[in-house]
Amino acid sequence: MKKIILFIAIILAWGCNDGFLDRSPYGSISSGNMWTTDDLTDKGVGGVYQVLNIVGMKSTSWGDIQLYQLDGYSFSSETRDAAPIMIGTITPSHSLFSNAWKTYYEGIHRANDAISKIQTVSPSPEEKKARYIAECKFLRAYYYSRLNQLFKGVPVYLEPVENDDCTRGQESEEEVWEVIIQDLTDCINEPNFPNKYNKGDANYGHATKGAAYALRGKAYLYLEKWKEAAADFSKVKECGYSLFQGGYKELFKEANEQCDEMIFSIQYVGESGFGSNTQVILGSRSVKGSGFAIYTASSRVVDLFEWKDGRAFSWDDVIPGYTQMDPQKREVYFLRDTANLSLEPASTQLFIRDQFKQKAKYLNMDEYIYNGNENRIKQIYEGRDPRLCASVITPYSSILGRVISGQEQMFTSRWPFTATTELPPTLDHYNIKTDHFRYYHRKFVYEGDSEIIDRVSCPTDFPIIRYADVLLMWAEALVELNDLDGAIELINQVRQRSSVEMPPLQRTDMSKPTYVKDQTNLRDRVRNERRCEFINEGISFFDERRWKTWHKTVFSEGEGTKQVWGTNLWSNKWPGDYLYTWPVPTAEIEKNRNLTPTPGWSY
Repeated sequence: MKKIILFIAIILAWGCNDGFLDRSPYGSISSGNMWTTDDLTDKGVGGVYQVLNIVGMKSTSWGDIQLYQLDGYSFSSETRDAAPIMIGTITPSHSLFSNAWKTYYEGIHRANDAISKIQTVSPSPEEKKARYIAECKFLRAYYYSRLNQLFKGVPVYLEPVENDDCTRGQESEEEVWEVIIQDLTDCINEPNFPNKYNKGDANYGHATKGAAYALRGKAYLYLEKWKEAAADFSKVKECGYSLFQGGYKELFKEANEQCDEMIFSIQYVGESGFGSNTQVILGSRSVKGSGFAIYTASSRVVDLFEWKDGRAFSWDDVIPGYTQMDPQKREVYFLRDTANLSLEPASTQLFIRDQFKQKAKYLNMDEYIYNGNENRIKQIYEGRDPRLCASVITPYSSILGRVISGQEQMFTSRWPFTATTELPPTLDHYNIKTDHFRYYHRKFVYEGDSEIIDRVSCPTDFPIIRYADVLLMWAEALVELNDLDGAIELINQVRQRSSVEMPPLQRTDMSKPTYVKDQTNLRDRVRNERRCEFINEGISFFDERRWKTWHKTVFSEGEGTKQVWGTNLWSNKWPGDYLYTWPVPTAEIEKNRNLTPTPGWSY
């Protein structure tokens, strides 16, 4: 049975009130009765998983609660509109903080209730109960890990609590990681907790021992316990996970969502109420509806993708002096061809000619290639790491889009855009910015006359942990242990898999761009590999914060949300290092005086 976990119609009525935990009922069965049959036990455990859906991309709209959109605040993506956290205006009362706090604690309390009631009430077989308890401990560890990544020390509750009990102060960041590690250790030590589920298994989507090793390894990374982290990541491989070899682009399609690379994912099906709102968020427009392009790929990550021979990319390699130009002057290189303009409708010809006339006032049109401007810029992207064009809709590339007059249409990203078969109006239908030319995400975007029933019922699972992530975290740990050869071997597995096939890193030939000079150089390389590999997967935001690089890579002078040629639409502003630690929400401080306000923030 496909994706049984999240599709539970009856969820529990649990929790403390007014913010810490939401007491509003999710269904008609109380916690006391939920666990009294085997079937209700299944549904109760489903309620613990259901919180993943809340913080994923299940909604008829969007919002700050969907933390997998936090890549919009990261190295790899940018928000469509200026976000308070990026421009330095956010305060502890903002919903970004309170929604995260509230929702993850909702998951924790559901897990606590499940662990308690499964042991004391449920009539399910003992082996099944043991497995379910391990799953709920995994989910509790995951919810605590997210809170700890963001708030760096939170109150710890490991048992069901009533309203009056929600009064604990924060444990330290290190103490919370130890709680997480203990839960995951319990999972790993449970004999009834399986290593993995294979494609098509009725239990696919449940947590596994492989996922527990991966999450515990990440906890060790945060504690800088490199040896322990590496040991756990090696166990993930032993559990039977491996890289998908069928193509990087295909990895993120529904047909391959249960391949051996996917270790733990948010489960979706194409049914009303049980799918993701990927198409709304990413802006793709299909026969089923249109989107809003809430966040787009950043020029930072696009420029990071190497040439296919492993050289670092530089615009100066193909357009001498490009990096020294006024960014606005670079627009000339992105203009569309006009050689075949006579084939267009008269209104289109008039619009393009007027646009070019206006742009000629500030652009050096001597740099424009009358019959080849598009091809010049297109070749720059196509000559790079194949993951770039598989992840991003780059200028003058195309995507199979919605049906027009009974036929699927190919949409092409051109500038300035004009027709209904051009981007970006296809992607930004209700919020067209006629003066914006940006990179749009391709990864997770549906193509053609897909079988999705509407734009908020997309069926493709969203990966939380996949094996490439494990390999590159493992490589990070080995770099810190100064095992450079071991780290290089792991990185090369990711670089050289089928359809990527980038040249391997090596330590023998200094004349090649793939030569690894020393530990510092390899540390930078594995970080860049992660930035490119996981674009649009909700990983970059947490990586930059973990590495303490966020203020440099995303907030350095001149950084912000950009046009493809580098002009800022608005600038990011770093208010201070306190931004690395999210504040305890104002509402929680008011309800629980044992909580300590987060240093640096103005309450």
